[in-house]
Amino acid sequence: MKFKILREGRGVQHFCKLFDQIAKTYPDMIAIEMKTDQGWERIKYGELLKIVRKFALGLKERFNVKEGDHIAIRGKNSPEWIISALTVHWIGGVVVPIDARLTEKEVIHILNMSDSSLFITDNGDFCNAVPILRFNDIEKNLIEPGMDCENAEDLDRLSILFFTSGTTGNSKGVMLSMRNVMSNVDDIYKILIFNPGDRQFLILPLHHVFPYTVSLLLSISSGLTLTIARSYKSNELKEDMKETKPHIMLVVPLLLEKIVVGIEKELRKQPSLKRGMVKILEGVSSPFTKINFRDPARRLFRMIREALGMDNMRYLVSGGAALPPWVSKRLETWGFPILQGYGLSETSPVLTVNPPYRPKNASAGLPIPSVEINILNPVDGVGEIVAKGPNIMLGYYKNEKATEEVFTKDGWFRTGDMGYLDKDGFLFITGRAKSVIVTRGGKNIYPEEIEEKLNESPFIEESLVLMETNLKTGLDEIVSYIYPNYENVDDYCATKGILSTCQDEIYNILE
Repeated sequence: MKFKILREGRGVQHFCKLFDQIAKTYPDMIAIEMKTDQGWERIKYGELLKIVRKFALGLKERFNVKEGDHIAIRGKNSPEWIISALTVHWIGGVVVPIDARLTEKEVIHILNMSDSSLFITDNGDFCNAVPILRFNDIEKNLIEPGMDCENAEDLDRLSILFFTSGTTGNSKGVMLSMRNVMSNVDDIYKILIFNPGDRQFLILPLHHVFPYTVSLLLSISSGLTLTIARSYKSNELKEDMKETKPHIMLVVPLLLEKIVVGIEKELRKQPSLKRGMVKILEGVSSPFTKINFRDPARRLFRMIREALGMDNMRYLVSGGAALPPWVSKRLETWGFPILQGYGLSETSPVLTVNPPYRPKNASAGLPIPSVEINILNPVDGVGEIVAKGPNIMLGYYKNEKATEEVFTKDGWFRTGDMGYLDKDGFLFITGRAKSVIVTRGGKNIYPEEIEEKLNESPFIEESLVLMETNLKTGLDEIVSYIYPNYENVDDYCATKGILSTCQDEIYNILE
């Protein structure tokens, strides 16, 4: 089974070409917005294009930035971060996104390792490794009349350099070309429906490939309004979303888990009659979601989504880690439009998406149109997931050995993840290749599958499954370490009137 193409793609084009076309077609449409202490700061597409053109000339004349130069960007998500990245692409330079949470030592290591010639940041007082330009000085470096985009026909040279880790020992620079990321953008454009003027809510930090490609590049090359979350505080997130009513949002599974736990906690506070009504409605909604008919669920639980500012949400896209099936089931029952994707930094990043018209629970979905997925050396159907496509990275920066190790002789990229393809072509991920446990009987055990099942319990926050040697028998055994969700345990004990009993038992054991 292949992905259903919902509309004709635009072809793999340079980002700057599409941005230029969109800005000239929709000059008065909002490109970027973010709430500040003074209210909403909004930049229209026509204005954004002018700023990028003038900032590009400023970087060229005052900082001697030229095509091919590596420019590092560090800071919290902001209009200035986005303007900086767009301008580097406009000049034909290489964007080097850096995690804003890294230490001084880690930042300097990446600046040196990436050969960056300029560091654009919200706060760079600690760094003297390269010339620094601060976000609040961008306006001073806009030079009229601006400049045209340089070399927008070259899709195959290095355009973005992402680092997989901030630690000095393990960091690898993932080299992505414009063809890599824009092939991903074009595939997503073909399989999801969104229109100029729709809003995408940006909460994930832009130093990750997932939001960089699917939020920043997709939005600005398609005429979407990119709404930047001002913080991670739940009250401010809800306020921003209620005021803007976004259509698309990229999230990580942890955020969705917190949403589910938060909703269920609020439901437990309701009178028994109201809780009973919710259970009845969930029972009505669930059969419809199983047959992929979601309108009843959306109507029945509209109030829950409205309370979160998600009543217009068309795609709630989860990536970065596996989404626990119990989370997706709960959210779908309440009418949330969940999409689970799979990919890596090295694949720009999307490889597969669970199709909204026919999702399979617990699956990573189908390969997007230009991607091929295969299973290497399968045992009982399970093997290492390998991929081919125009989105596969150029390689690791200055690390030929590591690059050679992740490609097979016939050119397949080795993801390092284990999984299988079902009869319909859906991908299921069972764990990391390096974490597979082989029992004495020769059976392969995938710890992630067991951990996922354990973590379905509302009383378990985290679990870790591994092989340990039993000191009494000398035999290897599979064990699990559990970190409880103390808040849920306390709530449950309180409602059952057994909290004091539990505490007494614990004290007795300790004594």
